[in-house]
Amino acid sequence: MVTLSDIQSARERLRGITIRTPLIEFPSPTWGQSASAVRPGEVRLFLKPENQQPIGAFKLRGAYNKIFQLSQEDRRRGVITYSSGNHAQGVAYAARTLGVKAVIVMPAAAPAIKREKTAALGAELVLVGPTGVERQLKAEELAAQHGYVIIPPYADEQIIAGQGTIGLEILQDLPDVEMVLAPVGGGGLISGVATAIKLTKSHVKVIGVEPTIAGDARASLRAGRVVQFPATDVTRTIADGLRAQCVGDINFEHIRRYVDDIITVTEDEILRATQYLNRNPATAAEPSGAVATAGFIFHASELPPVKLAVAIISGGNIDPELLEPNAHRV
Repeated sequence: MVTLSDIQSARERLRGITIRTPLIEFPSPTWGQSASAVRPGEVRLFLKPENQQPIGAFKLRGAYNKIFQLSQEDRRRGVITYSSGNHAQGVAYAARTLGVKAVIVMPAAAPAIKREKTAALGAELVLVGPTGVERQLKAEELAAQHGYVIIPPYADEQIIAGQGTIGLEILQDLPDVEMVLAPVGGGGLISGVATAIKLTKSHVKVIGVEPTIAGDARASLRAGRVVQFPATDVTRTIADGLRAQCVGDINFEHIRRYVDDIITVTEDEILRATQYLNRNPATAAEPSGAVATAGFIFHASELPPVKLAVAIISGGNIDPELLEPNAHRV
C-alpha cells in the first residue's frame, strides 16, 4: 500500500516539473447568468484544473515519479506504456525530460489531438485496436522483444503516489474541504488522491465518479471484488480516458480502504458538463476530465451533505468536434 511518506516524496520530485494548479471556485461569475442554475444548494465547489499541466492532464505526475526512480540501466533500456492518450503524453514528456527513449502503444481510434501531442513529444507510437487488453498485450510483447521497461498507466505504487500529490495540494490550499470528487478509470488518480486525503484528514469524504456504461469501479466497490465490464460497453463512453474494463488490483485495495463511494453519470451529463466547463479557458475539460463536475451538477442528491467541495478536472485534451455549435449544450 502507498504511504503518506511515498506521496510526500513524490511531491518533492515533481517540484519544477508539474504545475501547482490553483483551485477555481465554480461557477465563476464570468461564465454567464446560467451558472446559478446548476449550483446545487449552498455548497461551494472548487475545481482543481489539471488541464493546466504541461501535457494538459494530471498523468504527468505519476509518469515522472515512476520514470525518475528507474535505475540508470533501466533508463538506458527505454520505457514503454499502453494508453488511450493522457498517460501516453505523461510518459513521453517525462521520458524526454529525463533523456529516456519512450514507446507508446495507443488505440488507433484515440483522439487525434492526443496522438499528435504524444508524437510531438518524441515518442514512438504503435497503434492497435480499441481495447485496453489489446494495448497491454502489445506493450508486453514489445517489452519482451526489446527489453523496454513497462510504465503501467495506473496499477503501480509509484504511479499512485505521483497522482496522490493532487490530494496534498487540495488539502493545503483548502484546509476546510469536506469532500473531493475524482474521475475513475483504471483507478490511479482516485487511489492516490484518496490515500493522501484519508491519511491526512480522515473525515474528508472522497467520492469517485465514472460513466454509467463504464461503471466497473462502482460495481467493484459494491461487490467487494474487482468486477470487469465488457469492452463493448466501456468503449462506447465519450470519456475516452475512462474506458478501462476494470480497476487495477492494487488500485482496488486503495479504493476499498479509502474511497467513501462511487457514483456514475450518463453520457449526456458528461457532454453537458464538458461543454459548460469549456466556456472558461481556465477550466477547459475533455469528457474524462468533466465527469467529477458532472457528478456534482447532476447527482447532488447522491452526495454527502457538505458545504465545501472540490472536483478534479483531470484533463483538457478535448476533441474540438465536441464543441461544435450543433452539439447539445447546457
